[in-house]
Amino acid sequence: MFKDRRILVTGGTGSWGYELIRQLLPMNPAEVIVFSRNESSQVAMSRAFEDPRLTFRIGDVRDREALSKACKGVDILFHLAALKHVPVCEDQPYEALKTNVIGTQNVIEAAIENKVERVINISTDKAANPSNFYGMTKAIGEKLIVYANLLHSDTKFVCVRGGNVLGTNGSVVHLFMNQIKYKEQISLTDRKMTRFFMTLEDAIRLLFKATAQSIGGEIFVMTMPTCRIVDLAEVLMDALGKRVEMVESGIRPGEKIHEILLTEYESLNTIVYDDQYLVILPTLDIPRLKEHYEAYDPVDFDSFSSSQSLMDKQEIRAMLQRGGFLS
Repeated sequence: MFKDRRILVTGGTGSWGYELIRQLLPMNPAEVIVFSRNESSQVAMSRAFEDPRLTFRIGDVRDREALSKACKGVDILFHLAALKHVPVCEDQPYEALKTNVIGTQNVIEAAIENKVERVINISTDKAANPSNFYGMTKAIGEKLIVYANLLHSDTKFVCVRGGNVLGTNGSVVHLFMNQIKYKEQISLTDRKMTRFFMTLEDAIRLLFKATAQSIGGEIFVMTMPTCRIVDLAEVLMDALGKRVEMVESGIRPGEKIHEILLTEYESLNTIVYDDQYLVILPTLDIPRLKEHYEAYDPVDFDSFSSSQSLMDKQEIRAMLQRGGFLS
C-alpha cells in the first residue's frame, strides 16, 4: 500500500521513526517526509540513508501552520511525535499537553485540510487506565483520533497501542548494559516491576499490518510479551559475564508496578483480531465499523496486564538476540 505514495512521519528522527523509514523505503514510496524539531538528527539521518526520496522538514506538531504545509500532497501520515518520558511529563505537564494533545489536534486538522487518506497514531500502554500525566495525554490523544472519524472527511484515523520497545531512546536495555559495564550496579525502581516488551523491528511490522487492514476508528493493541525487569537485568548480566549488585531506588512519581494494555471497560468492546492484535472498538457510533468486525470473537478476559504470561529467561534472551542486543 506504500508504492508510489507520499508519506509524512511526525517525530520521524526518533527511534521509531528511523526504523519505520528503514522498512518503508524498500516498499517504493514516491516520497517520505520527515517532520521533526531536531536539525542535527535530520542531517545525520539524511547522511545515513542517502536516498533522494527522503525529504526533511523542520517543524513542531505544536505549529499548526508548519504542519499543514508539510501535509500538502501527502497520502499517509504516521504520527509519532510526542513527549514520552514519564518523569519529564510529570515535571512539565504544560509542555506534555501542548505536544501530545494540542499537537495531535493539529495533526487531525492538517490531515483533513489536505485530504490525507489515512492517519496512524502511535499510542502506548500507559494510555490504558493512566496513572501519570504522560498516559493521560496519550489517552486524550487516542480519543481525539477516534473521534476524528466523525468529522465528515474522507481521512481515516487509526490508533496503534503498544508497550515498551527495545532499543528506543532511553530504553532500559541500554541503561542496564551501561550500568553493568561501568557502574558495577543496576538501579531498579522496584524488584516486582513487570513490563511489556517487543523488538523495534517487530513493532514496525505490526504497525504496517494495522495500517493496511484498519478501516478507521479502531485502536489496534499489540499483544506483546511480558517480563520481570529483574529477570531482564539478570539475563543481561549473564550475557555480559558480569554479576553486579541490584539496588532498588523506589517507584518514581506516576509509575506503576504492572502496566496494562487493556482496561476492564475497554474489554467489553474488544475483539480478538488474530494472535498478534486485539482491536478495541469505540463506543462512538462510527459508520460500518462494528459491522466490519462482527464476525470476530470478543476477548474472554477483563484486562491484559504485564504481570500475566511472563517470559522465562530463555525467552527473554531470545528476544534480546532478535533485537540485536546479544550475539
